[in-house]
Amino acid sequence: MSSERKALLEKAYPEVLAFCRSLGFTFEVVDLRWGIRGVSSGDHEAGEIFLQEIQNYSNFLTFCSGWSPKALLGNRYGHRALPRLVPGKQFEALLSRLSKNPEGVKQLNRWFLKDNNAVPPAYVLQPITTHFPYYSDLRLESKPRRDNNVLAWRLTETQLLQLLRSAAADAEAAGDITAEQKHRFYASVTEQEFEEGLWTGVAKQSALLFVREIPRQRVRDGPKRLAKFMDLKAEGLLDAEAQGLLTALKARLYETLQSVLNLHCVELSKGSIDPKRKDHAQYLDGVCEQFVSQMKARIETIADSSTGERRRKVWGSTEDENEDLRDRVAEEVWQHVVASAKFCRGVYGREGLLGKLCFTMWESTQVDHSPLVVHGAAGMGKTAILCKLAQEMRSILEAGAVVVIRLLSIHHPQRPDIDHVLRDVCLQICLACGLALPSPLMASSHVELLRFFKTVLAAISQRANTLLIILDNLDHLSDRHSAHKLHWLPTNIPPNVHLVVSMDTNSEVFANMRRKLSCSESYFEVGRLSGDEGKKIVEADLRGALRTLAPEQTAAVLQRFEATGCPLHLKLMLSAARRWASFTPIAEVQLGADAQEVMSQLFLTLEKKHGKELVSCALGYIALAREGLLEAELRDVMSLDDDVIFEVYRYSLPPTPSLIRLPPFLWARLRWDLEEHLEERWTGGVTYITIANWRMLEAASAHYLTSDRRGRSLRNLAEYFLGRWAGKLKPLALPGLSLLLSDRKVPPQPLWFAPGLANVRKLQELPYHLLHAGLWDDLRQEVIGSAEWLYCKSRVCGVSSVIQDLDQCSQYMDCTETRLVRDTLVLMKPSLDFLEGHMDMSLFYTELLARLSSLATPFPSLIGQLCRQCEEWLLTSPEPILIPKCSFLQQPGGALQSSLTGLHGGVLCVDVSRRAGLLLAGSDDGAVAVWSLGDQQLVHFLLGHTGAVLSIKVIDDSAHCLSAATDCSLRMWDLKNGQQLQCIQEAVPGDPAPRSLHLHLSEQSRMLFISTRSQVKVWKLDGAELVSAGSDGGGVVLGVLGEAVVSLLDGGRVRIRHPAGRTGTVEAQLEEKHLTVASWVSVPKHGKVFVVSEGGFLHQVSRTGRHTAVQLDLVPSLLSVTEDEKILIAGCDRTLSLFHVDPVDRFLDLHHDETVLSVCVSSDSRVLVSGAADQLIRVWSVTTGALLDTLCGSDAAVTSVLLHDGLLISASTAAAWVHLWNLKYDARHKSTAHIPTGSAHVAVAKDADRVFYVRQQNQTEVISWNSLTGSLSERLEASAEVCCLELAQHKRLLLCGLTTGTVLIYPLALPQETLCIPPPESLSRVLCLAVSSQERHAAVAYEDSVSLFEITTRDNFPRVEGPLRTVSLSLLHAPLSSMALLPDRRLAYGTSCGEVKLHDFRSGGGADLEPHRSRVTCVSASNWGTHALVGSEDAVQRLWALKPVALDHTMEYKGFCFEGVLCAAFSDSDHFVFTGSQDRTVKVWDVKTGQLLFVQYVYSPVVRMVTYRNGFVALTQQGAVIREVFRCPDRVSPDYNPLRNVKAQYRVTSRERGQDDQQGAGSELQGYNPAQFNLNLISMLRTKPSATCLIL
Repeated sequence: MSSERKALLEKAYPEVLAFCRSLGFTFEVVDLRWGIRGVSSGDHEAGEIFLQEIQNYSNFLTFCSGWSPKALLGNRYGHRALPRLVPGKQFEALLSRLSKNPEGVKQLNRWFLKDNNAVPPAYVLQPITTHFPYYSDLRLESKPRRDNNVLAWRLTETQLLQLLRSAAADAEAAGDITAEQKHRFYASVTEQEFEEGLWTGVAKQSALLFVREIPRQRVRDGPKRLAKFMDLKAEGLLDAEAQGLLTALKARLYETLQSVLNLHCVELSKGSIDPKRKDHAQYLDGVCEQFVSQMKARIETIADSSTGERRRKVWGSTEDENEDLRDRVAEEVWQHVVASAKFCRGVYGREGLLGKLCFTMWESTQVDHSPLVVHGAAGMGKTAILCKLAQEMRSILEAGAVVVIRLLSIHHPQRPDIDHVLRDVCLQICLACGLALPSPLMASSHVELLRFFKTVLAAISQRANTLLIILDNLDHLSDRHSAHKLHWLPTNIPPNVHLVVSMDTNSEVFANMRRKLSCSESYFEVGRLSGDEGKKIVEADLRGALRTLAPEQTAAVLQRFEATGCPLHLKLMLSAARRWASFTPIAEVQLGADAQEVMSQLFLTLEKKHGKELVSCALGYIALAREGLLEAELRDVMSLDDDVIFEVYRYSLPPTPSLIRLPPFLWARLRWDLEEHLEERWTGGVTYITIANWRMLEAASAHYLTSDRRGRSLRNLAEYFLGRWAGKLKPLALPGLSLLLSDRKVPPQPLWFAPGLANVRKLQELPYHLLHAGLWDDLRQEVIGSAEWLYCKSRVCGVSSVIQDLDQCSQYMDCTETRLVRDTLVLMKPSLDFLEGHMDMSLFYTELLARLSSLATPFPSLIGQLCRQCEEWLLTSPEPILIPKCSFLQQPGGALQSSLTGLHGGVLCVDVSRRAGLLLAGSDDGAVAVWSLGDQQLVHFLLGHTGAVLSIKVIDDSAHCLSAATDCSLRMWDLKNGQQLQCIQEAVPGDPAPRSLHLHLSEQSRMLFISTRSQVKVWKLDGAELVSAGSDGGGVVLGVLGEAVVSLLDGGRVRIRHPAGRTGTVEAQLEEKHLTVASWVSVPKHGKVFVVSEGGFLHQVSRTGRHTAVQLDLVPSLLSVTEDEKILIAGCDRTLSLFHVDPVDRFLDLHHDETVLSVCVSSDSRVLVSGAADQLIRVWSVTTGALLDTLCGSDAAVTSVLLHDGLLISASTAAAWVHLWNLKYDARHKSTAHIPTGSAHVAVAKDADRVFYVRQQNQTEVISWNSLTGSLSERLEASAEVCCLELAQHKRLLLCGLTTGTVLIYPLALPQETLCIPPPESLSRVLCLAVSSQERHAAVAYEDSVSLFEITTRDNFPRVEGPLRTVSLSLLHAPLSSMALLPDRRLAYGTSCGEVKLHDFRSGGGADLEPHRSRVTCVSASNWGTHALVGSEDAVQRLWALKPVALDHTMEYKGFCFEGVLCAAFSDSDHFVFTGSQDRTVKVWDVKTGQLLFVQYVYSPVVRMVTYRNGFVALTQQGAVIREVFRCPDRVSPDYNPLRNVKAQYRVTSRERGQDDQQGAGSELQGYNPAQFNLNLISMLRTKPSATCLIL
């Protein structure tokens, strides 16, 4: 049936594979007879392997969707082989029936030897090579001897079969054996396979049976023509007995399997099927069509079936958005519990260690304690002990106790991420104990996850529930978040909670654990096993395997084991010993001296039996795969490996040279021998093949993956997952043949199998193999530079997996663009995590564009390619879409290297431990965070203070730190383990509310000086002894020099005293007797204090009392000195002045745009960094005064800056994070600066080139900002505070309303000129400004009136005339909050109380519109004055028709957190209206229907918006300029859901069209939109319809 097999392989299998993939199934064909012409090994294992394969796949029904046995039966009954094993009693019964044939008995005893190691004993057929040594020798020079051996074996086999059959017949007649036992000696391997797969198995109804018959008239022609496809005897005659058995087999098939039978009658040509013949081709096509159609029907049945009430989870589906969290956690728990139970079975002799662990946990149950650390050498059984501990604790703990175990090495070669481990542990505990689950954002943030983990432990402790967490093999954690440094591991475990971890004694993790946890009672070492314990393990293992060993064999095993005492060594030896027969000579037994040697001997044994290339490639590919390999993948990859194919076909030609693959039987035979060393790992409904033990995996990698082999193997894997050879001919050179071009029949590897169904295996494996194979061009093209790939893997595998891939790429590739793409995904990660990965492709692409578009020009090859792909896809999107035209979201790269998070309040103080490389920050919420500057990970989170932390100081050579807070406490912390060492409750001087304090430690005397502005306390740090406390007569404490406190008293007197009393007090009189201190700074190296008075004098006071004074022309609020104390820095408002200290000489002024708040200078005094209130950091040259760089991105006033080893650290009292900046970054990806966050008032030009804003700190000037260059253009001074801005876009006029009632008008073309509208007589302030769309009129709203003005031009100069009309407002009228002026001089406005009115300046009449429940925040008119949108602080916005006046739509939108519309703009055509909302989104609404068309999250509230072409220009609260184009197809699908990327709901209530001003009730759910349906459908259906039409 070789022709049928080939046809199915070429035509049918690929089609079924594609069909299965489209449904989320994997499809695997196992045809062990394909590609082999005979089994040349001579070990008689083939039949058992065939049957074992059928049993294995039959067992799949328990776990997978199903398997379908396929049977092909022609006119050959098949080979009737000798059984390899015969039960001992049965064989002896057969021998007894041959007592009259001593030669026959002798021959049977020569080939069958009794194995007493089997339980019960059995007789084993010896390998053919035992007596015919050249039988398997395929070398050309051995061909004559091999041929002789083959002939001799055939004769011997026939004789042995005859002896056994005759004896079996006699034994059955005598009742010694059953008929079934007798039939075994007659049945062919084919019939045995049919019996196992079709009748004994459970897949009878899913089978496919193809039977080929020959026309009867041709059968009568005689056996000679049909010899090629019928059974023959050894002498070449037709085997009538076999034909009779075949007839019986077919009769049974026809009777029992009629429903799955496909019968074909074919006339052969020259004894075979010729595909070139028309009738034969039709026959083969028919077989393929039947196979495909019937398989598809079975697969569809499986796909449509459900398990209980739950829908089948489709592997790789992007539509499976509602996966049950409990199911995912249960699957993870199940994997570890099953693996744990497996490890428990081999634990012997560890009672003492288990007892110590249990006793220690019992002792510490009611108190805080440390985690328990189990350690030992590799292979000593740490995992088994922890599994046994978990098993024992489950049996003895109370019913409500929770035991969590994670075996971190079971997923090798993949190393688990610490975030994944902690997240799953937390989820299991929360689900088991009924605690609140972490939010998506919390679960995806490393810092928040650590905090949540500790919170969960505390919550369980407070409930008095018992919780045991076991984390095995911490060595196997990935290096992400520097997990090996154990920053994440709590060292203080609360009562009722126990944490047990394990690690290798010789590992880096154990060294870090020793540094973190010094308590020796917490460590438990796993030592060697004794010989007696080893003997018990041997006995138990053999008993479970139904095997035993001869005494000398047992002694040999135990002798080797006693030398190491290693359980892994013993396990590996037993794996080999279970295959020993009792007659195996002890001299032939190879036992390694240790585990490594045993594994090496195993590899050599496998190579000798199966071939070196086959073994090395199989184990090498399994070891290289990130997740393991599916068996089908492994066979495919080995089929692509030319070295394997060369070895397989070295001595014989392939059956079909045009189609060459690895015969599946060769892999099955190797797996048979590797059975105990491989494991099947189930993930996502598919099973992977991996090496069971990670030590074995490392040994296989070291043994086989040499540098050259590793490179070739990685390339093969990469090309396989690329699909490079799918449907193509691959060249191959075989001995004796010219170069062959052959099809390896590997499947294609598309990124998507079907819409919404991804190729998960490609996503998992391809990046790794491309990277390490050196195929970097392919990596850039297919992965990094493919927007579709980035989206697909982020959607299916999570964005963290993509970031990890790109991290790995950055480690090997010096590619700036790769790092930028990686940083982009890091910036996008919070949004993706918030949506739980369910971001739509359109939103993913728009966010990529909004972050990367400005980098497309400097980086065209990769980022430019990404941007083009995104834009091309968005332009062809069949759904409404906003397309970014500039980078308005935070872009990657630039100077900002990292944002350190973990604190919840503003940062008040920072310090650096230079020796330890730690950064410390104190927060106004009382916490101190400690980060590692090396890997930028949170190391410790120090809690204890109940007030704001005002000062922190690293002491004791970076081993400890001090923190002082407004709760008046001082705490000392150990920076190694984060433990509090000391707490002094009243350490800080008792000022009512100290806003600042200073810590000074005298290293010699260990005296700690804590000073506020007016008081000092001195403590002996060792022993917490108070030395001195109090104030110097109400003076100002200027600083501490050594151990002397310098204070300024009344009358200009300076007192220098030593609280320890070692020397006397010194006083000096300053020239300025009535000075008021403005600022001061200590200069300890020079022994001086600099004091600046508000009178402008700089005083220098030494510790001896000497003093001098110099007149300054400024009064600085900021005073600092450089590290070498040679330069004094004074900050006054927007200017930094630099002075030489000796003598005092002003040599440089550095001017800023805002008040300078912080400053620092590099150690070489060449570079100065300043932070200002405009949220910018400026880098200056001290020598030239040149501005070297401006860094934006702080998003808060910069109140702290610090330089450390070329790294700039910045923080703000208004922000909960610390920024790290790299001053030597690539300027090509520098972020464009933007206006400050939270400006008081803003306006933006429609071409986005100019932005006007008023700062919160100074509202008497308007700043013009050039958004193209990212720089300030000019300052427009105002005579009073500006309270509103409006811009006439076409006439380029900037209108500024002042608190005095004046309106200033700046012509942008003539900035030196200013127009003015004088205030009204009441002098009331300006509340709002509005300009009509044609810019002919402007409206000014005051507190008591609204006036209309005309905008004209005379001599090309703008003029404002009026007021043309004025309408007075009553005293009871609420202040106007927003308004819009229509072209026909009507004014729509809203008030702070929610009132909405329409006033006609022409007639003086007005109308009240439906009010809002809260302040009206937005009134926007359409370009043609036909509609107006009114929005408020609540969730309601209304779209009004103005000709005539009618409420068209009421749109209610409820987001996740914030509500309220801030601004709006109509499109040029007035078909759409864009809104910017408090929930940080931009929304697009259809004016005609009121339907929501698109929602885009922009990370910041949009505060101003103007129409531009077919889109809009907007300004966010963070100061970024947005420019986007809206594209909407003519027809939107009714299934389109605009909220699929947003956690929100909306509802539109519209008036019924056709009745001019009347509104009617609707009765049908017309225009159904799934997003709206989620809002309140049930309540709507239950209540009486209102007088509106609910458009759903």
